[in-house]
Amino acid sequence: MSQTPEKDPEDWTTGDEPMTGPQASYLSTLAQEAGVEVPDNLTKVEASKRIDELQQQTGRGTSD
Repeated sequence: MSQTPEKDPEDWTTGDEPMTGPQASYLSTLAQEAGVEVPDNLTKVEASKRIDELQQQTGRGTSD
């Protein structure tokens, strides 16, 4: 089964738009677990990068 590589968030054409509802919700959950604060006014790209960072920090989103 082949997987389509994810597009780099920097290449998203809508990356400078406000983060989506699901991004905000998941980011809030991750931030709470990590004990950190995140701004409410992130763009889609910023939110995606922050989610990646917090997934690594909390161990969520890893397939190991």
